[in-house]
This record gives sequence, C-alpha cells and structure tokens, in this order.
Amino acid sequence: MREFITADRIANKIRQMRSQHLGAFLIVEGDTDARLYKNFLDCTKCHVENASSKDKVVAALNILEKDRFEGVLAIVDADFWILEETIPSITNLLLTDTHDLETTILKSPALGKVLSEHGSEQKIINFGKDIRQTLLEGGKIIGYLRWASLKFDISLKFEDLAFNKFVDKDTLAVDIGNLIKTIKAHSQKHSLIDKDIQNSLGSLIDDTHDPWYVSCDHDMICILSIGLCKALGSCNSKQVEPTVLEKDLRLAYERAYFQTTQLYGLIQKWEENNNKYQVLFKAY
Repeated sequence: MREFITADRIANKIRQMRSQHLGAFLIVEGDTDARLYKNFLDCTKCHVENASSKDKVVAALNILEKDRFEGVLAIVDADFWILEETIPSITNLLLTDTHDLETTILKSPALGKVLSEHGSEQKIINFGKDIRQTLLEGGKIIGYLRWASLKFDISLKFEDLAFNKFVDKDTLAVDIGNLIKTIKAHSQKHSLIDKDIQNSLGSLIDDTHDPWYVSCDHDMICILSIGLCKALGSCNSKQVEPTVLEKDLRLAYERAYFQTTQLYGLIQKWEENNNKYQVLFKAY
C-alpha cells in the first residue's frame, strides 16, 4: 500500500480536507511518528497526516507551499542532513533535535524508565559506566558506517544485521573489525576491502560532530537489547527484542520531556508566526 501513497495524493487529500478541517495540518514520515506526536498535539485543532516516507513529506509540503496553502507544517528526522549541511530551505519544515525521533526519546528520562522495567539494579550498578553514553558511543560507530555507505555509495545492508557478532555482551563496546566483517557478509559484498571501508569511515569521523546526529535509534536500541540480556539485566532475547524496547520507550516518553526539546520550541514559534493555527496541546 505504501507505494501507492504519492506526494501528489497526500497534497490533494489535505486540500480536500480543508473544507471540513479549518485548523492546522502536520505531515510526518511514519506511522509510529504520527502516533507519538498525537500524544502532544491538540488533535481537534491539528490533523496529523502520515506520508510514509521522508521524501514524500518534503515533496508534499513543497506542492502545498507552491499553492500557498496555509496552516501546514511538516516534521522529519534530521538523519544526516545536519552533518551534510543539506537542509532544504522550506519554511514550514522542522527537524528532530537528534538523528531521529527515537534517539530524542533515548536522550530523555524515558531511557531510565525502561532500564528500571527490564534491567537489574545490581547489574546496572556493577556495569560502572554511563549507559546512555555507552549506547551513544556504540551507535556512533555504526552511524558513521551508515553515513559512509550512503555518501560513498557502498550500498551496505543494515536491515536484520546480527549485532551480537560485533557487540561485546559484557561491555557493550562495538568491535569495528567484526562490524565490518559482519556487514560485508550480510550485504554479500565479499569483494570489498576492509581497509577501504575503514578509510571511508575514517574520512567522516570528526570530534566536532554531535554524536546525537550521528547515532541512529535502531543501532542504539539493538545494543541496549543485548545489554539487557546480560550486562544490564537477565532478560531473554524475546522479552527485550528491539521492537519491544522501541514500543516501551515511546510509552515512557512523557509530554514534559517533549516540552524540553528544541523542536517543541520551534513548533511554538511556528504557531506564533501562523497565529490562526494551533498544533500543540494547551493546558488551561
């Protein structure tokens, strides 16, 4: 079904809805994004439309802006746009504070709630390191590899990657050598030279980069899943598989946490500049 959702169709749907809905429209790139944002928005004043991809969000917004359609806002994951300095110049487009929405959640106190639910208090104490920082450091290594794959057209496959082949179960550290060997085999790119991949990776690494824009949500959550089975807890893999943790993190993410983000402030500013329209839930 997703392939039948086009930018034109999204834009036309929003145009047609204007006669029934006089409020704001928010376009987002995924179903889970839509469900999460709805927790913080006044859905009587703002209709949320799922475009099913980042590209379709941007294209639909462009169509509506060219038509001078009022009251439409879009939010997408920053991904590598900040690092690449390739942010589109679109007035009504906002980005997440971090690489994606889920890493914003991981940066919040929601992570502590999930650790309390699934982790072992004693094991967490014995771990002796900042867990969020450990996840971020591991995610950053994989994030740079994802970025290198895109930037240099290496076409590596990250979907369904076996993280247990390169993440240490006791320290949660990522072994770069094993990561490269695993991703080559998983991508069926056996002819790639390890050193060439390492050089591509190294050409992007820069201490000035904010690691929260490098690290991807799925990678950090997969590392957390491994940790909760040994280093941080005693769960079996089914109890804390990534899809379960992603859901638990979303449920643990409170409105108060969202209100501390830059994105929340930018939405408030958008409302000030478009004062006929309301997006955020207002407490009276």
